[in-house]
Amino acid sequence: MSAKQRIGFVGIGNMGWPMAANLARAGFPLTVFDTDRTRASRFAAEFGAKAAPSLAELGRTADIVVTMLPTGATVRAVLLEQEHGALASALAKGSVVIDMSSSEPVGTQQLGAALAKRGAALVDAPVSGGVPRAEAGTLTLMIGGEDEAAVAKAMPALEAMGKQLFRTGPLGSGHAMKALNNYVAAASFIASTEALRVGRRFGLTPETMVDIMNASTGRNFNSEMTLKQHVISGKYATGFQLGLMTKDVKIAADLAESIAIDAPLARLVRAMWAEAREGIGERADFTTAIKHWQRRDVH
Repeated sequence: MSAKQRIGFVGIGNMGWPMAANLARAGFPLTVFDTDRTRASRFAAEFGAKAAPSLAELGRTADIVVTMLPTGATVRAVLLEQEHGALASALAKGSVVIDMSSSEPVGTQQLGAALAKRGAALVDAPVSGGVPRAEAGTLTLMIGGEDEAAVAKAMPALEAMGKQLFRTGPLGSGHAMKALNNYVAAASFIASTEALRVGRRFGLTPETMVDIMNASTGRNFNSEMTLKQHVISGKYATGFQLGLMTKDVKIAADLAESIAIDAPLARLVRAMWAEAREGIGERADFTTAIKHWQRRDVH
């Protein structure tokens, strides 16, 4: 449909690929960019999109730019620094940038102010749900932004990628919520796997422990979706990297400190995930963190 906004998508990684694919299937004119040019070209060929040879070209051909990148610093660099800031400079006035990465809330507010000076608006819309829900187009989206016209312009594209869309408040609130959500999940993973280690040593069967948790008050996302499937099985293949979990927890703990909230558990969780990342490597699946923590167990 000709009325659909032209979308430029930056970051065709594990999550970005299926998210961009859903935009293509929804009929949006789509241009993609990735530092892996071969991957971007392969995506374009498979989904009838265009692969931009530069960030400047992507900016010239997009009404909406979606970023799905590892960090907020990377998002800022792509928009304002790489190619001498060509992407932001190429955007037409009234363009909307949707940052769907896990970025720092304060950094998001600063980036929004910088883009506003160039006549573009920023909306933060980080996601939850992982690769399977990205593929199905059923992600949970947390949408921040006080520019209602920009949010309205972004909504059709967001609806093509997500199923549960939540308005969280002003710019940066989506990223704050994403980090806090992942902090809760990360703390739960520590508690759940710690319980498995204690129970196994005492003589309990891990599979039975998980069944009882899921029928009792200990039930949580990890008990339902990761303990049997990835930890007990030894598969360790959720598709979410240890480095990314560590980053999200750090954003949450740092946010608490920046607004003078005493959050001792957040500090402990931040330290434990950072230690696991250093011990195992940031590209490992986040569930492999238990291997590092198990090294503390006295045999």
